[in-house]
Amino acid sequence: MKLIGLLVLAYLLGAIPNGVWVGKAFFGTDIRQSGSGNIGTTNTYRVLGPYAGTAVMVLDIAKGSVATLLPTLGHVTTFLGTATPLLFGLFAILGHTVSIFDHFKGGKAVATSAGMLLAYNPLMFVIAAGLWVSLIYWTSMVSLASMIAFSLITLISLAFQDWYLTGIALVLTIFVFYRHRANIQRIREGTESMVPFGRGYHKRKKS
Repeated sequence: MKLIGLLVLAYLLGAIPNGVWVGKAFFGTDIRQSGSGNIGTTNTYRVLGPYAGTAVMVLDIAKGSVATLLPTLGHVTTFLGTATPLLFGLFAILGHTVSIFDHFKGGKAVATSAGMLLAYNPLMFVIAAGLWVSLIYWTSMVSLASMIAFSLITLISLAFQDWYLTGIALVLTIFVFYRHRANIQRIREGTESMVPFGRGYHKRKKS
């Protein structure tokens, strides 16, 4: 019962639609009605600005981390052993993407997945964050940077022989590509939105 209760709590933590709540509470704006309609960091930046976007990113990372730490805090183990935190992180990701507070809709789970990684393996999180920031600068596209970063983390996890993380990273990579399918089409057409800095942005601006 304790395990089930904590898994439900992990889901509820992940289900908190920070982008929606921050937008309504501080800006009187429902970000689902503007920009891409997504509740995550990128659309919050686009609609509400960098301060709100940063706040939502931190909150989405935090809920993934806290959920992942629940079995440690609650002294709960499963058949997964040391990989038990990943199970709780997955429930938080499920909550973020299929939120009970957002009519069972949600975001693309990039920041919440990063939060899970931060709690499970801080070194891997630092590597992932470094890759993501570098890729954003190189491509000027958050969507493309996220997809490439997830793919690389899967390969790096495989190289470190962390089989649990490799399997979960692979599943999340496939999921992230699926949730970004509209972005992939726009990337192919050369119409994907860019952040106002970086190599890709300046290259498009010149052309």
